[in-house]
Amino acid sequence: MPLSLHAALVPSWLQILGAGRGWLDKAAACGLDESSVVDARLAEDMFPFSYQVKSMAVHSQGAIEAVRQGVFSPNFAEALPGSLNELRERLDGAIALLESVGEDELESFIGKPMRFEIGEKRLDFTAEDFLFTFSQPNFYFHATTAYGILRAKGVKVGKLDYLGKLRLTQPA
Repeated sequence: MPLSLHAALVPSWLQILGAGRGWLDKAAACGLDESSVVDARLAEDMFPFSYQVKSMAVHSQGAIEAVRQGVFSPNFAEALPGSLNELRERLDGAIALLESVGEDELESFIGKPMRFEIGEKRLDFTAEDFLFTFSQPNFYFHATTAYGILRAKGVKVGKLDYLGKLRLTQPA
C-alpha cells in the first residue's frame, strides 16, 4: 500500500511540534531570563529562538493553509512571539490545525499547482513537491535550530526530548 501524503507529513509534524512544547516547558523551568531565551541566536546573522519556533508552525500549519490557497508567501512584517507562552500558543495552533486535517483532503491536493512568492521571486511547484521539498525541510531546519539554541543556552534537553512521543506498537 502506498504511503499517503498525510501519513508522510502530518504524524511526524505533530510529533516534533509536541516535542517543541516540551522544550518550551523545560526552558521555562530552567530559571533563565525568558527574554534571554526568546531572543537567543546560534549566530549573530541568524534569526532568534522565537523565529525558529514560529517557523515550525509556519512550515506545518502554514504549509497546509498555503496548499489550500495555492500560494505561500512569508510574512516578515508579522511581530515575533515575545514570550514562551506566546510560542506555546503558536505550537498549539499548529497542532490543532494538523489534527483537523484529513487524509482525503491532503490527497486531493496531489498534482495541484502551488506557488511560493517572496517579493518578485516566484517558484512554481505541485502541492506535494512544495510540501516535501520546501516546507518539510524548512520545518526540520527550524526545529533543529530551536533545539540547538536551547542546548547552547544550557537548557537540559536531550535527543529524546527532540524526538518527542514515538509512535510505538507497544508502550515502552
